[in-house]
Amino acid sequence: MKGIARRAVLGLALALLAAPSGAQTAGAKGPATARVRIETSLGPIIVELDMKRAPITSANFLAYAAEKRFDNTSFYRAARNRSDPKLGLVQGGIDSKVRKARWPIDHEPTSKTGLKHVDGTISMARHAPNTAMGDFFITVGPAAYLDAAPGKPGYAAFGRVVSGMPLVRRILAAPTWPGGRSQNTIGQHIKDPVKIITVRRLK
Repeated sequence: MKGIARRAVLGLALALLAAPSGAQTAGAKGPATARVRIETSLGPIIVELDMKRAPITSANFLAYAAEKRFDNTSFYRAARNRSDPKLGLVQGGIDSKVRKARWPIDHEPTSKTGLKHVDGTISMARHAPNTAMGDFFITVGPAAYLDAAPGKPGYAAFGRVVSGMPLVRRILAAPTWPGGRSQNTIGQHIKDPVKIITVRRLK
């Protein structure tokens, strides 16, 4: 009897090892996109995240939203194109505040995801690859210079604005201070940052 019981237990163990786990099955069938509402002091911006092509970056953004780390932050930077001030990008998020930060994430370059920086793209701000945390930006107009290229890691695009681009353009046009925190941000910091009230997932 003991031998039969032992063989039965072994057979069950082998069957469990061969079967796919519930987590793996659920992950394979997860949603391809997720919509998020960024409620600002000027109104809402709705973005659609590409969870299929940029899973790490999208999951990070959703985690910040779920943990309310984006609440009471702001859009604080308006980087306007020198040749055409109506083009550029607006940057928002935790503004590098450590108390609101999660761990940095792996970089997902556009050369890997296939996403591009076009008008209305949402992408991650960072200092170097694998340092992105809770600061992001939205492009106004095409911005291919932010895409990855040979010898250039680029930035991690992970979705697009589906509603609220007029508001994004309004933020880009906001008055800025003449100075900057670095040579690259001179004249780009908004005098009256646009408050991000809440960020919540819609579906």
